[in-house]
Amino acid sequence: MNSSDRASAARPPRAYCLLGAIAGDVIGSVYEFEGCKDYDFELFTESSRVTDDSILTLAIADAILSGRSYAECVREYALAHPRAGYGGFFRASMRSSDPQPYGSYGNGSAMRVSAVAWAFLRSDQVLEEAKRSAEITHNHPEGIKGAQAIALAIFLARTGSSKDTIKQEITSRFGYDLTPTLSEIWPAYSFDETCQGTVPPALIAFLESGHFEDAIRKAVSLGGDADTLGAITGSVAEAYYGVPRSIAAELHARVLPELWAVVERFSARFASTPQ
Repeated sequence: MNSSDRASAARPPRAYCLLGAIAGDVIGSVYEFEGCKDYDFELFTESSRVTDDSILTLAIADAILSGRSYAECVREYALAHPRAGYGGFFRASMRSSDPQPYGSYGNGSAMRVSAVAWAFLRSDQVLEEAKRSAEITHNHPEGIKGAQAIALAIFLARTGSSKDTIKQEITSRFGYDLTPTLSEIWPAYSFDETCQGTVPPALIAFLESGHFEDAIRKAVSLGGDADTLGAITGSVAEAYYGVPRSIAAELHARVLPELWAVVERFSARFASTPQ
């Protein structure tokens, strides 16, 4: 990852980046297995916490900052934070002396990819790095596709593309059907850990939203894998809207200092000044 390939301009002004994924994760953490169908849920509770979505997002960010491999950083962070709610195959892989990809098409590849979209200057670089970040575990075509789709959506949002352009680009490049409305999806939607079942509704929640919090509420209240839906939707919504200061303050109070330090370092390098 050559530093000349990384972004330093051409993005909307931000005090931070990566907070969108973390916000969606923390807000959704309470409702992950609750099947929440209520838009007016309590945004932050005493139990709201960081889960694997945030831990692995920051692992990818650390890899970019340090120049180490995605695989090394993901394993290091997973072992350092073992009770964050990882899937069984992922846990087994991280505990192995020689971790190998295991053909996953789970939504974990898409939930952790946001740093890639902030760090690289061109869409082709973003797509290639998203693939590399995914295939250390999620080397199934659907797992790679999900990571690439979300990374590209974030990149397009942060570089000023309209929602119509984002929708068209993701649909034409990846074949995801983004035509159903949330009101059509909502009644039958339930817990789904696959990229195929998570990426399209997460993107639709963003596309139908009016502001950052609205996007998160729409994603979480679908009643599915709430923290990951929130993390994916939040990562795109952050690039488009920014994250409200009140939500950023709530996150700062809930994220361990050593993890918040990664946010600070990454944002100092790849986010610009506050609006």
